[in-house]
Amino acid sequence: MSAATPIRILIAGEGAIAGIHLQALHEIGGAEVVCVAGGVAADTAAFAAQWGIPEYSQDFAASLARDDIDAVILASPSPLHAEQASAAIAAGKHVLAEIPMSLNLSDAERLSAEAAATDKVCMVAHTRRFSAPHVELKRRIAAGEFHLQHLVAETYFLRRDNRNMFGKPRSWTDCLLWHHACHSVDLFAWLLDDAELEVWGSAGPRHPELGIPMDMNIGLRARSGAMASLVLSFNNRGPIGGHYRYIGEEATLLAYRDELKDHEGVLQSVPAGSSFARQDAEFLAAIREGRTPESSFAACLPTMRLLDKLDRAMGVTPH
Repeated sequence: MSAATPIRILIAGEGAIAGIHLQALHEIGGAEVVCVAGGVAADTAAFAAQWGIPEYSQDFAASLARDDIDAVILASPSPLHAEQASAAIAAGKHVLAEIPMSLNLSDAERLSAEAAATDKVCMVAHTRRFSAPHVELKRRIAAGEFHLQHLVAETYFLRRDNRNMFGKPRSWTDCLLWHHACHSVDLFAWLLDDAELEVWGSAGPRHPELGIPMDMNIGLRARSGAMASLVLSFNNRGPIGGHYRYIGEEATLLAYRDELKDHEGVLQSVPAGSSFARQDAEFLAAIREGRTPESSFAACLPTMRLLDKLDRAMGVTPH
C-alpha cells in the first residue's frame, strides 16, 4: 500500500477508548476513519459528529462487510473483543484489538491460530509496550545500563459502579485481572524477554452488585530473579491509571503516563510521542510494510497464559 494512500478504518465502539484512538490517528495521520459501529445509537451518532466520521451504524457485521474498509480498530467492550476480532480476521481485514484480546485463554489461543493463518496484520493494544518511559527502560535493561531488581506497579480507578474513565455509564463490567493486570504482567515479561514467569496472587472481596473482585495483589518473578509486585484497586480515589516504580541497581525511576522521573523528581529523557500515537502508528506502519507488528496476537499469547495461571490460582473466573 502506498504511503500516500490513507488506510481506511472501521472503528468499533463509541466510548472513552475509541476517542483516544481517534485523537491518536489525527495526530499521526495516514488513516481515514470511514465508519464507526457502536452500541448505543445516540452515543454513536454523537461520536461520529464529534470526530467528523461520515457514517455510523449499530451493525458491526454489516459495517465489516464493506469493501471500502482496510482495517478495524476494536475499541468495543472487552467481552466483545474475541468475537469481533475473529469476524474481522475472517472478513480479511487488518485488526487492532484493544486489550485484552479475550477474557480467557481458550479464545486467545483460537484467535492466535486464526491470525497465524492470515496475511493480515493482527495486533493487540498492549499500550505499555509503546509508552516512552517503558521503551526507554527496556533499552537501558537490554544495554546493561539498568539492572532491574523490583518493579512495583500500582493501578488505580474508582469504579464502584459501572462507569468509564470519564464517569459515563457503562453497559458492561470491567475486569481487574484480564484487562488492567494484563498491561503490567505483559510489561514485565516484555521488559525482560521472559514469558516463563513464576506468578502468584490473591483477590479481595467481590462487589455485591458488580460481582467482581475490586482489589488484587499479584507477584511475579523472572528467571533472572527480578521481581514485580502489582497492586490493583477499583476502590481508590485519586489519579487514575498505572504508576510504575522501577527499583534498580543504578537508580530508582518513576513512570506515569508518558513521563519518567528519578527519585528526586528530575525528568529523564525518553522517546517523543504519546503511547497511543506510537502504538497506532506501529499498526499503520506494519500494514504498509507488510510485516508483523510489535504486540502481535502471537507475541501477546504468552501473557494470556500467565493470566490464566493467575486466574486459576485466584479464583477470579469460575472454571
